Amino acid sequence: MADAARLRHVAGIVQSQLQRRPVVVLSAMGDTTDHLLEAGDAALRTGKVHTEKIVNPHLETIKGQKPPVQKEIKLLLDEVTGLLSGISVTNELSPKTQDYLISYGERLSVRIAAAFFESAGINAKAFDAWDLGFLSDSNHGHAELSPDSWKLIREKITPLVNSGLVPVVTGFIARDGHGYITTLGRGGSDLTATTIAAACKAEEAQVWKDVDGILTADPRIVKNARPVEAINYEEASELAYFGAQVLHPRAMLPCMKTGTPVIVKNSYNIEAPGTRIGPVIRKKPAKTGKPPRTKEGAPIHAITSRRNVTLVDIVSSRMVGQYGFLAEVFSAFASRNISVDMVATSEVSVSLTLDTAYDLSSLKEALSKIASVEIKTGKAIVSIVGDVARSSEILARAFSTCRLIGVTVQMVSQGASKVNISFIVDDTEAAEVVRALHIDFFESEK
Repeated sequence: MADAARLRHVAGIVQSQLQRRPVVVLSAMGDTTDHLLEAGDAALRTGKVHTEKIVNPHLETIKGQKPPVQKEIKLLLDEVTGLLSGISVTNELSPKTQDYLISYGERLSVRIAAAFFESAGINAKAFDAWDLGFLSDSNHGHAELSPDSWKLIREKITPLVNSGLVPVVTGFIARDGHGYITTLGRGGSDLTATTIAAACKAEEAQVWKDVDGILTADPRIVKNARPVEAINYEEASELAYFGAQVLHPRAMLPCMKTGTPVIVKNSYNIEAPGTRIGPVIRKKPAKTGKPPRTKEGAPIHAITSRRNVTLVDIVSSRMVGQYGFLAEVFSAFASRNISVDMVATSEVSVSLTLDTAYDLSSLKEALSKIASVEIKTGKAIVSIVGDVARSSEILARAFSTCRLIGVTVQMVSQGASKVNISFIVDDTEAAEVVRALHIDFFESEK
């Protein structure tokens, strides 16, 4: 969505699927959101208004479009300039004002795209999401959609699609009960798309990225990473949470509720099949009563990693069997709004991982009253998502690989879902571990 050439390309994708009655959800063009945030920060700090990075690309993109579209885009760009001037004068940029500011990225994008679609012979019309039922709470920057949105979205969009129109909808934004614009946080545009798909009972939600779907590993680490053909929602969520950045976990929630498939495709390689994310397919036991035989091939779907992790080891100073130890530990984290990622426990100890961003001085002081506490930074989580039935094989091979390359595993955790096995290594070792595991599971002959 960076320029006119990309918009024409997107129009071609939409045109190829007109018989399926699509609804199109768009993010802001290129780096517009970042430029809006930068301009808002500059207006607040320096009192100066800089709009060149916002205005120029949009005006350049609409050259050759019809005058009504050009006029509408120029009016919106004038509004951006006026809002930034207001920020510079009032020296105020609240979360509410910031949401209002960055909403212009999507609002400009859909209007420009709809004009390109129409010039390609597509019956398209731009819509702001709130006009199609997207209502949210007032948590600016991280708004949650109202349960009422589902019914409203279906009632608003279904007649438009049935009439042959292609709605082009702003992703990422909504409006609260007071009429103020809100943003939906990370993965917001994908969430808009999957919510529409689920609410309208669509055949599928297609999420177009710049990679050939979900890959077996980060291609920046593993050159031979390959697309994953199919994966279930739970597995995709685990991969996303532990480092894969193709699709945010919350974006899958609407389709998980309805069983609507999500297809991750590459807009730069439209012939690639992409990755299909769908419901769990359970194999029925054979009539003999024996469990179904697992098909041959790699027992895992993908490997991912998350860097800059903190490991906290907590050992109780009380007698073995003392009740309430874990409750006190997690209460200390909760009271300080610290989110825990991985956990491994025994009767008298617990090891867990955290985001490095937290200040842990207060937490360590509180926990030291009931336990000895050791905080280790510079760690990484390596996660393997795979076949539940082959978890023993996965663990054995993973640990054997780490031993062969001289890496010590410092903590292990297998989630209740059993699809994810994660372990801790030093941050400097993470890339080597991912590459070695990928060779063993995906590239070796045995």
